[in-house]
Amino acid sequence: MVTMYSTPWCGYCRRLKDQMDREGIQYEVVDIEEDPASADYVMSINGGNAVVPTVKFPDGSTLTNPTIVQVREKLAVPSA
Repeated sequence: MVTMYSTPWCGYCRRLKDQMDREGIQYEVVDIEEDPASADYVMSINGGNAVVPTVKFPDGSTLTNPTIVQVREKLAVPSA
């Protein structure tokens, strides 16, 4: 399952969630404002910046502010 590090106010996060829902891609959302350890993790992979959405894939790799095309490609999911 994909993990999306997010905040409630992030428009890019809402858009990606909506797109992943339409594509049937399952994901878990972690609110970095509610979980300081997750905020530290996001900053550790984004040069000290709390950039969301940051998406972590089952293989441990991450993408920052990815498009739905990038997420599908990473998961080898054909387009709907």
